[in-house]
Amino acid sequence: MRTPSLALSLIALAACADPPPVLGPPPTIASASAPAGPSAPGAVAIDAVAPDFAATASDGTPVHLSKLAGKPVLVYFYPKDETPGCTAEACSFRDAWAQLRAKGVILIGISADSDESHRAFAKNHNLPFLLVSDTNGAIAAQFGVPMDSGIISRQSFLIGADGRVRKIYRSVDVTGHSAQVLADLQ
Repeated sequence: MRTPSLALSLIALAACADPPPVLGPPPTIASASAPAGPSAPGAVAIDAVAPDFAATASDGTPVHLSKLAGKPVLVYFYPKDETPGCTAEACSFRDAWAQLRAKGVILIGISADSDESHRAFAKNHNLPFLLVSDTNGAIAAQFGVPMDSGIISRQSFLIGADGRVRKIYRSVDVTGHSAQVLADLQ
């Protein structure tokens, strides 16, 4: 019987689906005086040095966050490759890639999917940025990003050229996130 895999697929789809419309003001960016949204224990804070991690991106590129000093970095965690919300977010970053590159941004997408899944996702959608597999949630935990049943929550961290966290996005609009990041880089 395939019920468990169907249930996991439905959970992943729901996790990446576009969020329902919210009445009131748009989601806010966390600030030093007003953190927003859920986070796991040990979550990073604005102006704190970003947690360091080393990994290999799905395309074979070594990634060591502390060695990226001197350039702004966006670390974005997302639930699952090839789901509607996650694909919309990734394609939004792809479409803004020239503007992000012009600002010197290094973009690292992280989910619990395998490197093989990331390679297929990148190929299917012409994603020009790094995708890192965090199957056990260790990198997510360093950033205080929750992981439930193998699905990492959608949150992003804009890290300044000095290695310090400049913006924390605990609530993300998948279609407008790249524009929000570009505006915050001004």
